[in-house]
Amino acid sequence: MPLAMLMEGETRTITSFNGQEELKRHLQDLGLIKGEKVRVVGENAGGMILMVKGVKVALNRGLAHRIMVED
Repeated sequence: MPLAMLMEGETRTITSFNGQEELKRHLQDLGLIKGEKVRVVGENAGGMILMVKGVKVALNRGLAHRIMVED
């Protein structure tokens, strides 16, 4: 399921990315790496605030739809 579908407070594991290599590298630079746990700590209409590796990261929903997660 896409990361953008998660609700505040949910935690999932990143399984894959949909997009070009440049986008994948950008997301990895933010700490969003395959196999890493990600938790939604806040959200609004435009984006999400995620906790990854103990760091908060803001991500817009367009990018969040390109990140696939599972339990």
